Amino acid sequence: MEETISLRELFQVLRKRLWLIVLIAIIAATVSAVISFFILTPVYESKTQILVNQAKSDEQLYYNTQTVQTNVQLINTYNDIIKSPAILDKVIKELKLDGTAKSLSSQIQVTNAQDSQVAQIVVKDTSAKRATEIANTTASVFKKEVPKIMNVDNVSVLSKATLVESASPVKPQPLLNIAIAVVVGLMVGVGLSFLLEYLDNTLKTEQDIENLLELPVMGVITTIKDVPKATNIQRPDLTARVPQRGETLGS
Repeated sequence: MEETISLRELFQVLRKRLWLIVLIAIIAATVSAVISFFILTPVYESKTQILVNQAKSDEQLYYNTQTVQTNVQLINTYNDIIKSPAILDKVIKELKLDGTAKSLSSQIQVTNAQDSQVAQIVVKDTSAKRATEIANTTASVFKKEVPKIMNVDNVSVLSKATLVESASPVKPQPLLNIAIAVVVGLMVGVGLSFLLEYLDNTLKTEQDIENLLELPVMGVITTIKDVPKATNIQRPDLTARVPQRGETLGS
């Protein structure tokens, strides 16, 4: 027998277990809020920009397209140099940081737009002040060391990272986490509701019997409640004398 479920039945299932769906969504949102506000450590972000550009000589009055393209291609190499121990070991020593160049490298991201001579050094740390110091020191050390490594002096610091007093962490984002938790909670609640409905094989209505037996229901026996005992009914006097033959009642 092929079973079909109408859209109305689906809504009835959701309506019947709406309390379960809402409860799971509330629990998920609460757990997410507690983790975001009280457990996860805030992470701050700081950025600085460097410009890769060969200084113009007195004889060079305009920029050569080939020179610009060469500088753009050098940025990819510089990205690797910035995150190398040759630079980060000096940053750690200068700032007296705990950890290794490898751990510091995981906090640093170097990006640049396509065909751009500007590279951006992004540093993430649990301290906003320390993130700013690492970003500025990394740019400064790289500018100082790149002529020794590449035999070319074409790097300048375009903008330094600044420390904002009311800096907001980039993660965690409590509101976003709570919103995601609510959506996930609703999905889990809906899925669990349909699973419970699928596993429930009890017969509850006349329609369930008709669907199972494919026979019409001829009658229904309703639930009979107990009749309350009467308290004011006068019982007959069982001790009254039975009249003898020839006697009349009342004599």
